[in-house]
Amino acid sequence: MMNTMFRKMFMLVAFAACAGIANAQLPNEKFGKPSKMEWDFNGWGDAVNADAIILCKTMKVTYQLSDQMFNTNMSDQEISIDNLVDMTNQIDDSNILVKYEIGLRTKILKPDGAKHANIDITYFSDNDKISWYDDLQDLKIRVFTKNEKGKVEKRNVNTDGFVKERVDDHYMVMHVVVPDVQPGSIIEYQYNITSVRPTFLYDWVFQECIPTLRSKCDIEIPAFLQFRMNAPINKLVKSSVVAGRLSYDNNRSDLKKGKTCITNHYFIVGDYIRPEDEKVAVFTSQIAMPNVTVPAAMPNGSTHLKVK
Repeated sequence: MMNTMFRKMFMLVAFAACAGIANAQLPNEKFGKPSKMEWDFNGWGDAVNADAIILCKTMKVTYQLSDQMFNTNMSDQEISIDNLVDMTNQIDDSNILVKYEIGLRTKILKPDGAKHANIDITYFSDNDKISWYDDLQDLKIRVFTKNEKGKVEKRNVNTDGFVKERVDDHYMVMHVVVPDVQPGSIIEYQYNITSVRPTFLYDWVFQECIPTLRSKCDIEIPAFLQFRMNAPINKLVKSSVVAGRLSYDNNRSDLKKGKTCITNHYFIVGDYIRPEDEKVAVFTSQIAMPNVTVPAAMPNGSTHLKVK
């Protein structure tokens, strides 16, 4: 009798917890001003015992195309399904750039959580080819705190003195250290990476060493570059792909409209992820077409964005 009652109570508590997560408000994905929900939020379930939590981490990936990316004069105004194979065989990938926009918002909950304000950013920089590297740009770091009267105060962190370290012949890491954070502080990081490697995409890691409320990547890829996309199969992660269209060469005087190409637009979103949710893991990709030399992979044990 007692066992039956206990099981019913346990199921009700578990159901209520799941329902609370399902109905919970999610963080603001626009950076610059933490929402009231984020100031009030201190975790969920056993995640309330964490030293710090990641409120939101996002990566948006778009391609920048040039008319010079083809090895032949292209008269077509649109790269369509009909001419896709022909266009793929003519690609000069040295004239294609990939733009990454990355954002991370972390909240410190306990004094020991101050160490999680420090992050590592790993990016490509070939030691043998000076002109072949990914450009890390526009790093902005803001620390938000509330004073005794409950008023939000913002502090911009100087990013000039961060140490850069070479990991191997192909990659560098920037060690980002944010001083003077305390329980209740919210830290925002934003930066861009312009990559010269269109046939390589940085992996996106959903888990960190602290709980993550929302993790999202938004990737739009020209259809003539076909990747094998491996999204985690887990109820915490939802993935979808839709057809899109990318415009380029809008300033051509000989065209009434700029050229366009069809794209595959991927959305991968994970919510309420704990460090121990091992099956959530990472979103990866590998170029399938065109048949090119695969660029240098990330060093073992490293991720593009890592919370310390």
